[in-house]
Amino acid sequence: MLLLLSRRVSPTSFAKRLARPRKPLAVPEPSLLHPGTQVFGAKFGTVSASAKRTGTMPERRPFVRLPTDVYPVNYGLCLKPDLVDFTFEGKLEGKVEVTQGTNQIVMNCADIDIITASFVPEGGDGFVINLCDITCAPVVTYMAIIFLPEINATGFNYQNEDEKVTLSFPSVLQNGSGTLKIDFVGELNDKMKGFYRSKYATPSGEIRYAAVTQFEATDARRAFPCWDEPAIKATFDITLIVPKDRVALSNMNVIDRKPYPEDDSLVEVKFATTPIMSTYLVAFVIGEYDFVESQSSDGVMVRVYTPVGKAEQGKFALEVAAKTLPFYKEYFNVPYPLPKIDLIAIADFAAGAMENWGLVTYRETALLIDPKNSCSSSRQWVALVVGHELAHQWFGNLVTMEWWTHLWLNEGFASWIEYLCVDHCFPEYDIWTQFVSADYTRALDLDALDNSHPIEVNVGHPSEVDEIFDAISYSKGASVIRMLHNYIGDEDFRKGMHSYLLKFQHKNASTEDLWECLEQASGKPIAAVMNSWTKQMGFPIIVVDQDQQGNDRVLKISQQKFCASGPHDGEDCPSWMVPISICTSEDPSCTKLKVLLDKPEATVVVPSTGPDQWIKLNPGTVGFYRIQYSSGMLECLLPGIRDLTLLPVDRLGLQNDLFSLSRAGMISTVEVLKVMEAFVNEPNYTVWSDLSCNLGVLSSLLSHTDYYEELQEFIRDLFTPIGIKLGWDSKQGEGHLDALLRGLVLGKLGKAGHKPTLEEARRRFKEHVEGKQILSADLRSPVYLTVLKHGDSTTLETMFKLHKQADMQEEKNRIERVLGAISSPDLIQRVLTFSLSDEVRPQDTVSVIGGVAGSSKQGRKAAWKFVKDNWEELHNRYQGGFLISRLIKLSLDGFAVDKMAAEVKSFFETHHAPAAERTVQQCCENILLNAAWLKRDVEDIHQYLLQRKAPPV
Repeated sequence: MLLLLSRRVSPTSFAKRLARPRKPLAVPEPSLLHPGTQVFGAKFGTVSASAKRTGTMPERRPFVRLPTDVYPVNYGLCLKPDLVDFTFEGKLEGKVEVTQGTNQIVMNCADIDIITASFVPEGGDGFVINLCDITCAPVVTYMAIIFLPEINATGFNYQNEDEKVTLSFPSVLQNGSGTLKIDFVGELNDKMKGFYRSKYATPSGEIRYAAVTQFEATDARRAFPCWDEPAIKATFDITLIVPKDRVALSNMNVIDRKPYPEDDSLVEVKFATTPIMSTYLVAFVIGEYDFVESQSSDGVMVRVYTPVGKAEQGKFALEVAAKTLPFYKEYFNVPYPLPKIDLIAIADFAAGAMENWGLVTYRETALLIDPKNSCSSSRQWVALVVGHELAHQWFGNLVTMEWWTHLWLNEGFASWIEYLCVDHCFPEYDIWTQFVSADYTRALDLDALDNSHPIEVNVGHPSEVDEIFDAISYSKGASVIRMLHNYIGDEDFRKGMHSYLLKFQHKNASTEDLWECLEQASGKPIAAVMNSWTKQMGFPIIVVDQDQQGNDRVLKISQQKFCASGPHDGEDCPSWMVPISICTSEDPSCTKLKVLLDKPEATVVVPSTGPDQWIKLNPGTVGFYRIQYSSGMLECLLPGIRDLTLLPVDRLGLQNDLFSLSRAGMISTVEVLKVMEAFVNEPNYTVWSDLSCNLGVLSSLLSHTDYYEELQEFIRDLFTPIGIKLGWDSKQGEGHLDALLRGLVLGKLGKAGHKPTLEEARRRFKEHVEGKQILSADLRSPVYLTVLKHGDSTTLETMFKLHKQADMQEEKNRIERVLGAISSPDLIQRVLTFSLSDEVRPQDTVSVIGGVAGSSKQGRKAAWKFVKDNWEELHNRYQGGFLISRLIKLSLDGFAVDKMAAEVKSFFETHHAPAAERTVQQCCENILLNAAWLKRDVEDIHQYLLQRKAPPV
């Protein structure tokens, strides 16, 4: 039950308690002092600190990082959250070093009220005071030497726009060590950032709140005044004063837990000192949780914390984490440096997860797996997210980026190595092929836009940081590291990584530091190669033609910047240092030749390659570039799709390149549709997944025409053979990928209106709802999607009921994502209204609205209108974080009318979203690209779709 504190303390009374005057120092009577005696000290009595706040500046000033004249060594931090009034009280005693005399200390601070602040020099030398100035005595030179080491701040000047506070002192703080003492109060906000409240229901259904943290990128300052920059590292001694029946966790292990003397319903929990670390990695959680635990083979205590009563759902993540820690220890040849690691599921959580050192926080759906009710894709997702966050314990936490400009190094590396880890733990997932569809192609699509950005972005003001948490930093970053790993080779890559982690452990590093270590390990020009990929945006298209000369094949290879709008035609065309691999039909899995293309064009001889052999560039689809083959080379490759002699990842890459070229107007979309028909024998899940995604883009495009139904018929024809082969029920001997493929294919057929699939889905849905035959977890999404797409108000009501009854967040999310498939305009409105109701967690509103926008032409229009009509609430809810960017992207991606781009631009000129400015520009660009694609190819597509069904003459 919810604990009602018998002696609750309001923030005001706590502030009064903190501000009680310290006992003034007794000054000797003047008659007891000899004339000329010196007094060293500060003002007597208590300084009443003024809290002067400055308003928001009309124009953003140039951003300046914190001064370096005072820096922290250790934060002694005590926090007391109130889980009823949603406030917290804090006390900071920080060990600091003054490197240059100053009478001000500048720190980061946001949404916090400082009550008192003082500075205590270590062994304080003090300064001279003339007693006549204090006593108002007749002018006699009574002086004394008095030591008053505690110097109280005389003013707090908040610079709200820069999220800083300046503490002013009446005298210069001298060089050396000292203690900074600050008492403060703040709010447990509902914005999913800083120190915030997270709503949950107890097993009996009672609503309660946990107090949790999310500090990356710049929100530790919302929990305590601090030097909130990644390069300003310190150690932390954290104490939490919490209700005695709550779990209290932080980065380190508990070293003391004792009753709180002022309130017997509370306990004081003290944690061990952390290693030196950045503020954005600090974390604390107070709430009700169960846990499962294990010890990794290298002796680290691993716990997974779950909602009460759901400990069993933490076992899968525990198994993954216990395997992952030793894997990374061996891979990096550096041990995990903390005694424990906790993984915890948080009810209200904006991101997927956060790598806080020793206390990793997750959305429930990124950590919890129910053995009976979780689908295969959820298990895979949990494995990847656990792998990603635990990689950060070394790469990001032990060695940290110097500034947010190097964010990609953290996220790109973790996004690459999570796949390496999952491949180690679950080789049956064929996870590297999935990487190409999930990360590599997504990054190529975004990076082809004129409104992309380089991997490395100079970041200044904190409001700019959220904008680079995107597919460039994560997916392109991961893709170029994968390419680099392939170029160097695993052995030298690991040597370089080991050297980097040892050299910079407990310190900060930049991109160049990593290149230097990898260069030394491999002897290759890493910096020269990689700078062309990280410091300029975009990527090349490699244009290739061939000539047979005797028994050799001569390739003419050239590079130019690939643009989503067509070939780059500017004079200043950028170029890249491109590692290129070449294979032949003799052995498609083996690279026959490697070259480094470091100029605009080159001629390459592939020896001993007869005229009957085909040649393929970029085997494994590792290099981050598109390829345009001559028509003759492409013709030789296409049979490899139908007869499966090309590897799955290369079949996928070939099709994806062609699709992208068609969107850019470099080839006809009809040519791509013909290639897609060759995939009728395709057995691989990931290849089908990429095909499905591209056909979804085409469906969205043609929803603006009268030819939408003809494309659905094409989709039904393409997917029916594999659907019949798979059937509805799993067979003996099938594995993870078969389950994923069955769900994908049945969902695609159902949405496209395949009658046998629709009828069977309705039958199984009815039995599921009636409790006669519960749907397997892997079939729920395709069945829900199918019955909703072709359903009515009764179907929607049933889905709302299932959503309300669901005990697992995974099941709620599964339903939320497909609700938008409903077709009727009035029912679409009901789904949109539902998205902002209390039934949907704040972070999941985005996926409900996105589901509506992605389902149909009517849904797209309704979703955009809903976003506009509810903009104030939505923007306030997500406070300019990355969820607002995601909402904008999902709402706008499918439009294909020129005037729509102008409407979007106009809306955001009057409804500012600073953290999503680039996203808005990208959406407008995509709308114009879609419109141009539609005008260019729509009639040819229509004629092809009609002709393929025409009876032979």
